[in-house]
Parts: sequence; C-alpha cells; structure tokens
Amino acid sequence: MKVMVFALRSFRREIRSGEVLVLLFSIALAVSALTAVGFLTDRIGKAVARQANEVLAADLRLRSQEPIPETWRDRAQEFDLQTAETNTFPSVVFAGDLSALATIKAVSGAYPLRGSVRVSDTLFGEQRVVDNTPARGKAWADGALLARIDADIGDRLTVGSLELEVTAVLTYRPDQSMGFASLAPSLLINIDDVAASGLVSEGSRVGYALLVAGSEDAVNRFDASIQPELPDAVRSSNREESSERAFRAADRAQRFLSLTAVISLLLSAVAVAMSARRFAHRRMDTVALMKSLGATQRFVISVSVVHLVLLGLLGVIIGSIIGFMAEEILTRILADLIASDLPGIGIMPVVLASGSAMVLLVGFALPSLIQLRNTPPLRVLRLDVLPPAPSRMLVDGLALAAVAALLYRSVGDAQMLAILLGGIVVIAIALYLVGRGLVATMGRFRSGVGVAWRYGLANVARRGRDSAVQVVAFGLGLTVLLLLTIVRTDLLEGWRQTLDEDAPNHFMINIQPHELESVANIYRSAGVEPPEFVPMIRARMSTINDVSVKDREYPDPGGKWMANREANLSFASKLSASNEIIEGEWWPEDYDGPPLVSIEEEAALETGLTIGDRMTFIVAGREVDVTIGSVRKINWDSFQPNFFMVFSPGALDGMPTTYIASLRLEKQQQPVLVKLVRTHPSISVIDLDSILQQIRGIVQKASLAVQAVFVFTLAAGIAVLFAAVQSTIDERRFESAMLRALGARKRTVFAGVMAEFAALGAAAGILASAGASILAAIVATRLFELPYEFNPLLWVTGVAAGIFVVCASGFVAARGAVNAPPVDVLRAA
Repeated sequence: MKVMVFALRSFRREIRSGEVLVLLFSIALAVSALTAVGFLTDRIGKAVARQANEVLAADLRLRSQEPIPETWRDRAQEFDLQTAETNTFPSVVFAGDLSALATIKAVSGAYPLRGSVRVSDTLFGEQRVVDNTPARGKAWADGALLARIDADIGDRLTVGSLELEVTAVLTYRPDQSMGFASLAPSLLINIDDVAASGLVSEGSRVGYALLVAGSEDAVNRFDASIQPELPDAVRSSNREESSERAFRAADRAQRFLSLTAVISLLLSAVAVAMSARRFAHRRMDTVALMKSLGATQRFVISVSVVHLVLLGLLGVIIGSIIGFMAEEILTRILADLIASDLPGIGIMPVVLASGSAMVLLVGFALPSLIQLRNTPPLRVLRLDVLPPAPSRMLVDGLALAAVAALLYRSVGDAQMLAILLGGIVVIAIALYLVGRGLVATMGRFRSGVGVAWRYGLANVARRGRDSAVQVVAFGLGLTVLLLLTIVRTDLLEGWRQTLDEDAPNHFMINIQPHELESVANIYRSAGVEPPEFVPMIRARMSTINDVSVKDREYPDPGGKWMANREANLSFASKLSASNEIIEGEWWPEDYDGPPLVSIEEEAALETGLTIGDRMTFIVAGREVDVTIGSVRKINWDSFQPNFFMVFSPGALDGMPTTYIASLRLEKQQQPVLVKLVRTHPSISVIDLDSILQQIRGIVQKASLAVQAVFVFTLAAGIAVLFAAVQSTIDERRFESAMLRALGARKRTVFAGVMAEFAALGAAAGILASAGASILAAIVATRLFELPYEFNPLLWVTGVAAGIFVVCASGFVAARGAVNAPPVDVLRAA
C-alpha cells in the first residue's frame, strides 16, 4: 500500500518531465499505429477481396457439366450463405430471317452475388447499373449479337421454342470471360425460361454453376465441408483465382500497411529505449536519497514498476483513442471501398496493440529501471558515483527478444521480418561505428573554425558514446523514413502505371484473315489508328517430353489443368513490348530453324517446364512438335493481347488462324464499333472499361490508405529524434548555464548547439541514404515485386534532410535548455 501511495504521488510530479512525455508519446504512438493499421489491414483486405470477387459474381463458384445437386444449395444455407445459379450453353438466336450463334446465360433472381450487371438503352450507349435480372419472357442482349441479327431493343428473338423480348443492351456482367474460349456474344435470360426453350435435355452441352457468397469464415467452412464430396469434373473457383490484378493491388497495399506498422513499432521501440535510459538516469538522485533514508531495493523496484505500468496504461488509453479517431477518419476516406455490411473492427486490434505496447515497455524500459536498484546511497554526496551497468546481454537480449516477438506477431511474414531486422541491425552497427569515428576525428577539426563550430564539434567529441548513440538514433529514424518514402513512391508509381489512361479499353476477337484489311479501313475512315492484329490458333497439348500430359506429374495443381485444357497459341517474329525474356533468348526476326516456343514464367513453374523441354500439340488434327527456347515475364496489366505460348515464325504455317486486337477508343469514337459489328457480324467486341474502372477504384482507395497510414511513421520518426535530443538535455542545460555565466552570449551558445546537431545530422544522413538505398532495393524487389532504380538525388536529399530534420528537432527540444536562466540551473546543480 505504501508503495502504491508513494508511486502515485511521485508519478503526478514526474509526468511533466520531457523524457516521460516522450516515453508516453512513444507508447501511445505504437498503440495507435498498430490499432489503426490492424483495422485497415483486416477490413481493407476483406473489402478488396469482396470487390475483386466481382469477376466470379460470388465468393465461391462451383462449376459442373451436370446439374447442381439440391444438397449443395441446402448445405450452403446451413452455413447462412447466399446462393445463385447459372446455366450457360450455346444456341442459335433468330430475329426474323437472320440468325447468329450466341452464348445463353440463364441466371436466377439473386444473380450476381458480388458486383453488378450494367446495361444500356442503345447500342454502345451510356451504361447504367441494374439490381435485378431479366424477368420471364425478357432478355438482355449483347450489342454484338444485336448487330449481327440487325435487331434492337423492343424486338423479339427466338431461342429454341422460346420467344423473348429484348429490353436492354447487355454491356457488362461480372463473370464475363476475359479469355477467348467463347467467341459468341451473350444473351442474358431468366433461368426459369430454360425449360420452355426445349434446348436443355440429357446430353446437352450445358455449364452449370452454383454461386455462393457470405462471410469469409462461413464460405471457408462450407468449402472445406463440400470439397471431399466434389467429383473430379467439378471445378471450384475462389477469391485466390478471381482477379490477379485486383489482388495484386490489395496484397501490395496490405504489405505496405504491415511494413508501416512494423517500422512505426521499431521507431517507437527506439524512442522508448532512449527515453527510458534518461528516465532511469534522472531518477538516480531520488533513488539514492530514498535508499539513504532506509528504502529497500524491493521498494525502489516496486515504485519503478508501478510508474512503468501507469505509463503503459496511460499510453494505451491515449493510443486507443487516437487509433479509433484514425479509424473513423480513414473509414470516411475509404467509404466507397469499405462496404458497410462488412463486420466491424471489434476490440481485438486494441487488445493486440495494448499487449504489444506493454511488451515494448518490458523489453526496452525495464532493463534501464533494473539498474536503479543498484544505485549507491553515496550518490547523495557524490554525483559522479553511478550504479554498475546491467549485463549488456540482459539488456540487448530482452530488447531484441521483445522486438522479434512483436514483429512476428504483427507481420506473420518471415521474409519481411528477416529483411527488416537484418537490415536495421546492420545499419545500426554501421551508424554506431561511424559515430565513434566521428567522435574520434571531430577534435582534430576544431582549429580554424568559428567559436560556435568549435564549441559544437567539441561537444561531439566530448560526449563520446552518447554522440555515437545519437548518430544511431538519428540515422535509424532517417533510414526508415527514407525507406518508406522510396517504397511508397515506387508503389504509387507502379499503381499509376496500372491506371494508365491510355491503356486499351476494347478487345476484338474472332477476326478472320480476309477481314483484316476491311477492319483496318473502317478504323481509318473514322480517323482511328488501326490496331495491331495478333494471330491466334486453338490447340491442345498432347505430350511433354514424350509423356502424355494426362499421365505426367506436375509441381502445381494448376499445371495439370493448364496442360490438359484447350490452349490459345500465337506466333511472332518480334517480342511484344509488354513481354520480357527472363531465361533463354528470343529468336531472330528472320528465324527459319526448327520450331521453338517461348513460355510464360508462371506457366513454366506450374507445369515444371524449362528450356530444352519438348512438347507436342494437336492443331486441327495435325501434330506440331516444338522445343522451349525461352521463358517470358508478361505485364498482364498492359491489357495487350498476350499468350502463355508464343511460337517462332513458320511453326504454325497453314494452321486455321483467327486474329485478335486491342485498342483504345474515346467515347466520341465508339460509334465506329456499330459500323464494325454490322459490317463484320462474326467479330466480337469486348468492352474493358468496366473492368478497368473496378481495378482503378481498388488501386485509388488503396493508395489513399497507404498515404494516410504514412503519417504514423512520420510521427514515430519525430518521436525518435526528440528522444535522442532529450537523452542529453540535462548536460546541455548545465553547459549552457556555465558558458553564459562565464560571459558567452545566448546566440553563440545556441549556434554551437546547432553546429553539433548539424554534424550529427550530416553523418546520420549519409549513412541513412546508403542504408535506405540498399534496403529499399531489397524491399521493393523481394516484397513488392516492383522495379527499383537507384536515384543519386536520394543522397542529396538524405544528407540535407539529416541536417535539417535533426537541427529542427534539436532547436525545438534544446531551446529550453539554452534559454533557461543560468542562476536557476546552477542553484539546482
């Protein structure tokens, strides 16, 4: 009881001291950063996943060539999941005497479970979102289908025995294929009309699908329960396969948020360690007096622990409030991305952040406080008497163990943890060595400079180890701030390229060789540059290295599917601008040797293929033997026609070939498409604008989140700088008082302090620039798969930032010491 009363009384006095405020701020910052980032990482991940799942129109899709069993729907309802059904089959659609092949998409009333359908009232007209499906007896037709049969809205179409009225032009449905497996335009109808059409019977070519959506946990449990019952013919698709581009943006955003949280935690740890060091040093006199009056070591430690716990609780409360305020602000910023029906943030991020803050205190502050119990009572009479320093292994071991545990708990990414911890440790050692070298050489440069610089450089040399520690603190703060700035800039630039406004927004497929010149002339007549036509040949792989693709073992399940599916092949003499050779060599433009093929890197990994492997393809009943000559990396974000397999010139001569193309059309140029599809009704035009808008929406919101959370790291960096300055504030206050008492002007003393900080900042800036450059290259390429280019301006920026930021922090933190009346300081001493 006595311990608690004494601790509370003394804590109320000490809470106003500078080092305690920095310690409190560091704890609150760690809690608020982890709370806010925990919220963002969790909810943005779920929101982006849900938005990305639009390409499935669900969270999980089960596809089969047989009707979906009723038991599957019942099972989904047991898990409180929404369901919808689709039937897909080809059929000839008639409008009077004209007809065309179409893909009939019959959907139930709940379709789509994710995303939305868009229609327009005229061919290639303004789109609008609808929240329903065609009623019975109605249909929404693809613009290309209407053009082929010369029909319009209000006309009646015949599908089998069914007569349907066209009520809208179908412009976009979430699960429309981006591939080329189905060249026929779509007709969306009500699933209840299928039976009346008479087109679906035993043996009919129909694709059945069950769409499932709901909470992530419920979907996963349903998927796990039904997987053992699924026949081999049923293909299950989940969010992992739904949208590579959308999930790449989400994954990068989440990784950056995690990186920001980890670095904020690291900086907070440095600030806590430095503040706790001064916190303990400032209390030596009090402890010595307490022990001279009979206080036991147990009493001293108990009071210190109570102070630590109170600091932790206060920091948790303040940090939680800031975290929830940040949550509210970021929720408003990301309102369009974060769906209102997602589960709330809950209390778990606060619990984890609070626990992390307490571990931070134990790991970084407790070792310094343990030192207090050994303070000798003799210090009451002799201030130079210090307690024996605690074991360095104890201090460093506790600190590193605490950081490692917190980082692994926060990130759960061993690669990121290894890169960050390893890089920070190496940079810290280099900074300390440079700091010691700076201390050793500063005394030699004092002659020939002004009074202020002589005083400042002497301070650097005189403080010795403290100066080296300050260089480490300043350098680490600058390193991680430069690192995050570089990665953030590269990340946003990479996303900006993804959002290229000049990216193609229309695909044309099924262009016959004899139509190429006519199609080009239609575009020229409308003032549009004709696109580049890329050949495409349908084929099926039969053997790999003389082993049947059905019997071969594959390193990845996706490899078996890729080897056994019907493939789209192409041939080219020049490498596409959106492709890069990463292994092997591209053939010469005039190549006329044995058939070669270039394979995409992911396809090569999944199928286990490499350069020199042989494959046999069946093309129009003929066998084509080919050898892998190179492996390519494809920029799928370019929206250019790309293929997993590209053959050398001449390898596919004489094979049935169609052509595809992509181009960008502005809104005022789109009427040319009406003429195109009416003149060439066999050509299908795919509008990519809706898909591009989806990706842009995800990336833009993720960018906002990245920039908003960056503020936490800036605050943590400032905390480190202030803690570094506060660590020597008592000495500065005494030195300033002595100099002013001996006649030095305040301006001279202050200029000397700024000269000291400028020297420390320059040294820290040089090492921080080097460390940030190396670490950024590793982080950008290994964690974010972003290209990294060395920028020499970083060094100029780093050194300038080091001098400016350290001097600015020193000015704010040290001006009180310089301005303190000398008589007050000397009397207190």
